[in-house]
Amino acid sequence: MRSLGRASLPGLLGLVYLFIYAPLFILMIFSFNTAGNLAWWQGFSLEWYEKLLSYDQLWKSLRISLMVTGTAVILSTVIGTLTAYALYRWRFWGKRLFEGMLYLPMYIPEVVLGISLLVFFIFLGMPRGILTMILAHVAFTIPLVVLVVLARMQRIDWTLEEAAMDLGADELTTLRRVTLPLLFPGIMAAAFLAFPWSFNDFVITYFVTSPGNAPLPVLTYNLILGAKRSGAMGMINALGTLMTVAALLLPLVAVLLLRVRRFSLPGLHLLRKKRA
Repeated sequence: MRSLGRASLPGLLGLVYLFIYAPLFILMIFSFNTAGNLAWWQGFSLEWYEKLLSYDQLWKSLRISLMVTGTAVILSTVIGTLTAYALYRWRFWGKRLFEGMLYLPMYIPEVVLGISLLVFFIFLGMPRGILTMILAHVAFTIPLVVLVVLARMQRIDWTLEEAAMDLGADELTTLRRVTLPLLFPGIMAAAFLAFPWSFNDFVITYFVTSPGNAPLPVLTYNLILGAKRSGAMGMINALGTLMTVAALLLPLVAVLLLRVRRFSLPGLHLLRKKRA
């Protein structure tokens, strides 16, 4: 019975991977289809990529997405890292309650969170646009950053800080030369996880954006609504392919950056030797 289970495991894993990745492969293949739909294959063509790249609204939406996501990720990474550091190093009244409420946006349905943020911005008298999108994205990416950085902190050997101070380093030098390099992999991992989460978000973004400031996910939705009328299904396939490739390349860039950073911090192993 056990050998039968082991023999069937590769097939089961294959079915799981097929279920996950087959739609992506079909999307990529038919983005080169002359017909511009998923019904039948007529021939190979780059027509839809040419139309997509010449579509002015695409570049406007891309700029908006990069502006919103980039700003939100920077803010959430800084705020989330400081919050994680405070939660890990300090004790204060209501800490458990604060930590539980901090993670609450990760469990609330996006529709509910989007409506709540929309009502909140209306209450403050803030018009929907770039600023409301940035604030909304910061709100739902901070919990992810805190979670990742806290996980990194739990694996750090904090006696390295004591070793640095024993060697004469002050608190600022220890923070700059020891603490931040130790936290850097976790901070980078949090940022590279928050980026696609923010960049690809549609539901919350749809509630807090304005008609003239549609980021890529909202643009894709608008194209899908008008695809049957305008014949833009081929452009949607091409756009989906480009976004998928970008999402696959992002983790690779993160790994390369982490390796470069790891080799540029030779002083940490000297502290470990000194402490030993």
